[in-house]
Amino acid sequence: MKSIPKLIRRFLAILLLSTILLFFLNIILLYMLASGQTPGASPWTTALEIGNALQKAENNGGYILPEEASLELTNEHAWGILIDSDTRQVVWHTDNLPPEIPLKYTLSDIASLTRGYIMDYPTFPGESADGLIVLGYPKDRYWKHMYPNWDYDFIANLPKYTLNILLMNTVLIFLIYIIANLKLMRSVEPITEGIQKLPTKKPVFIKEKGLLSELAANINQTSEILQSQNFQLKKKECARANWIAGVSHDIRTPLSMVMGYAGQLKDDPCLTEDARQKTSVILRQSERIRNLINDLNLASKLEYDMQPLCRTRENAVALARAAAVDFINMDIDGRYPVEWTTDTNISDCPVYVDKNLIRRAVSNLIWNCINHNAEGCTIYISVLTESGHNECNCIIRVEDDGTGISEKELHRLNSLPHYMMCDSNIKEQRHGLGLLIVRQVAASHGGSMIMRQSAYGGFEADILLPLYSG
Repeated sequence: MKSIPKLIRRFLAILLLSTILLFFLNIILLYMLASGQTPGASPWTTALEIGNALQKAENNGGYILPEEASLELTNEHAWGILIDSDTRQVVWHTDNLPPEIPLKYTLSDIASLTRGYIMDYPTFPGESADGLIVLGYPKDRYWKHMYPNWDYDFIANLPKYTLNILLMNTVLIFLIYIIANLKLMRSVEPITEGIQKLPTKKPVFIKEKGLLSELAANINQTSEILQSQNFQLKKKECARANWIAGVSHDIRTPLSMVMGYAGQLKDDPCLTEDARQKTSVILRQSERIRNLINDLNLASKLEYDMQPLCRTRENAVALARAAAVDFINMDIDGRYPVEWTTDTNISDCPVYVDKNLIRRAVSNLIWNCINHNAEGCTIYISVLTESGHNECNCIIRVEDDGTGISEKELHRLNSLPHYMMCDSNIKEQRHGLGLLIVRQVAASHGGSMIMRQSAYGGFEADILLPLYSG
């Protein structure tokens, strides 16, 4: 299935993108936090500045710290002392010096405070002309690393170590992700297959277990409902087809008797001319009823695939010409002349069809021209070929120069699912049923039918059939 790998790729892409975004977001947040810890100068720099600013008083031998430097220490809640270089005693300190801070230091004490703390106060030393300046900050202000020594090889190889660690973390994240979602993927695959099978009208059953068991149960229930509906629909379609066949059979017998007696009365010399004309009308309308019954039966068989197709290799030019000749012989009064307009260069158009159905379809199109042009019209029949992107078609075209068809009616015929109109207008019904059969015949041969307004001003219908290449 193509959907499952696509789903996995999408999940992995989202995971990878999320990991990259989180990595850079963490870098930005870490930088912001680190920079926020020391918005001004570092305590080491401050210690140097205090050592440079501290001045010895000329009168009493004490020391004076400028007000600006003193204010900076006050704002930081820091204290300061000056340790004499010779005596290693405190010779100056700020007023806020904690009482527990010693006033005399050994070399060991100085080394310790330089590296870390005095009485848990983080200290930062700085140079002064008369000794060592030491600044002390609140106990919770800074954390100092007491032993800041690193192996040189470790520092030199730190980029490589960092890259390897990031790679290992990435692989570990992917493994955890795949393992955690493997069960979900196993549940998704049958669900996807089941959904894809639903439109095929085949029964679907998915094991109702795993994370998506509730969804699987819903799909199984939907499949059962569809199967039940399809079964009921087939029963209705079968009943409808049987009803049409039964009614048609029952009508044929009395209709044959009506046509037989009407034919005898038509030739009876004892009847008046008016009675014979009425009898002719009865005979013609009876023939139309018989043709409608035949069309109804054929349409029903084609709709339910009950009409067997005896397909052979045929010449579409010959089939269309034979249908044209039949109507030329029938047009005794010359009101519906048929003109053969096929290009003389086209002598063979091979198609793989049931020749009787194709001739019936062409005949229906010709009858359609006749039935909708009571004042007469010229019928044009032609055969041509058409090449598309991946297919070649043979086109049997029937058109006339009669009253034509409106755009609204043409749209209705092309958009409605079928053309058996429930209307009192007999011509409307005949028109729709005849075209329905043509469309069904074309579809049963892998083709189609196109209707449009004719270049001659009337109606045009094309039967498109695939060219036979075998």
